Amino acid sequence: MDRMIYTALSGAKQSMQQQSVVSNNIANVSTTGFRAQLHATRTAPMEGPGHLTRAFSVETTPGSDFSSGPLQSTGRALDVAIEGRGWLAVETENGDTAFTRNGNLQVDATGMLRSEGRPVLGDGGPVVVPLNAEVAIAPDGTVSAREPGTQVQAEVGQLMLTDYPAGNMQRREDGLFNALDEEGEPVEVVLRNENVRVASGALEGSNVSATEAMVAMIDVARSYEMNMKVLSSADQTAQRANSILSTS
Repeated sequence: MDRMIYTALSGAKQSMQQQSVVSNNIANVSTTGFRAQLHATRTAPMEGPGHLTRAFSVETTPGSDFSSGPLQSTGRALDVAIEGRGWLAVETENGDTAFTRNGNLQVDATGMLRSEGRPVLGDGGPVVVPLNAEVAIAPDGTVSAREPGTQVQAEVGQLMLTDYPAGNMQRREDGLFNALDEEGEPVEVVLRNENVRVASGALEGSNVSATEAMVAMIDVARSYEMNMKVLSSADQTAQRANSILSTS
């Protein structure tokens, strides 16, 4: 009976973890550039004599869904959406380089371009534009600015647009991604990919399907309920066995 309990318990545990992933995806249906998390389980047979018919449910995390989200036109000059594959490079709080698809850029009080509060990187570091200037971003990421009272539009930087294979991108706890090399180590030198293009005046929506996420949530809830019924059945069977033994 113990084997039955632990088998069902492992399934219930994985259902709870999968539910948290699905819930996070649903919470980010409207998050710009969000990449859906994926969660899967596999069967792991128990080892030892007498356990050949038993199997545990073990978590395996394939990563994220890197398919593109829908493009949403905004008409705002500082909004950029990466067309197809590619990433924007940003600087994290500890000075590391991370990557995002969120092209909702802002200009802070110092003229620095930021994405979700993080400096957006160019070739020589964070991209800075003149304050109160009219900013335009070309498809190759070139940032131009026209200061008030002038008709001259000058280039002030270029967004660091890069690309890495999906298998080399690792989600961070803050929602950004790290790029890994072939050995699984963080990439130290970020190289521009000239094939990456952006659409100005648009944003990329989340690639999470609200309908599919809700269906997944219902399916996981039913799976959890089924495992709970198995645990309840095992408990009732154990109680009956104890009652029979106590009367014999």
